[in-house]
Amino acid sequence: MILLKRLLAMVALFASLLPQLWAQGAVEPETKPALEQAPPDKRVLGVLPNYRTANETAVYTPITVKQKFAIASKDSFDYPLIMLGAAIAGVGQLTNDNPSFGQGAAGFARRFGTSYADQAIGNMMTEAIFPSFLHEDPRYFRRGYGSMWSRTFYAASRVFLTRTDAGNWRFNYSEVLGNATAVAISNSYYPDNRRVGANVEKLGQQIGIDASSQVLKEFWPDIKRKFFQHHKDEASKN
Repeated sequence: MILLKRLLAMVALFASLLPQLWAQGAVEPETKPALEQAPPDKRVLGVLPNYRTANETAVYTPITVKQKFAIASKDSFDYPLIMLGAAIAGVGQLTNDNPSFGQGAAGFARRFGTSYADQAIGNMMTEAIFPSFLHEDPRYFRRGYGSMWSRTFYAASRVFLTRTDAGNWRFNYSEVLGNATAVAISNSYYPDNRRVGANVEKLGQQIGIDASSQVLKEFWPDIKRKFFQHHKDEASKN
């Protein structure tokens, strides 16, 4: 529950930036661009992995099973995931989540290992294993145009809608079933949280995290242009 509250606070902070971007003309135009959009950055804020983002306006090209596993592996074994696991473990240590893990170095190690496993298993299930079996595309297709709210809704709703390998849109079975499988597996190493309610809450948290990350990916080029490229241009003039 604490993780969910922190997530909602981050989403609220990010959402507060969007009206500023819109008012100052930093958001993409509302009409579909005539020219091809620039390829997405491989990292958001220079840290967060962004390997599975593609442009929605580009001609759709499916990816192979090998490419799906490559994307999932990059997301699962990149250093920011280790940092996230350590941060979640630190919060869990302070709040004594999963009391059976204990305290001290041993308790922190258990919390770090389980939190890292949550993310890595979830990534492999939702980005590689289930998409390969179900012939779904695990990538997020950034829209890059339209009103602020339509883009926000589009980005967040992609956890429930995805493209198939044939390029058609349908319900995102890989996201829901993949995360549900990851939660079920986590019962083997979370002895304190094997209740149905706790599992449902963990599933909701993970889907919420994925939805929030896609909203961030949708607007990252706008944020970069407004808050980073602008300062770079100003520095080059001086």
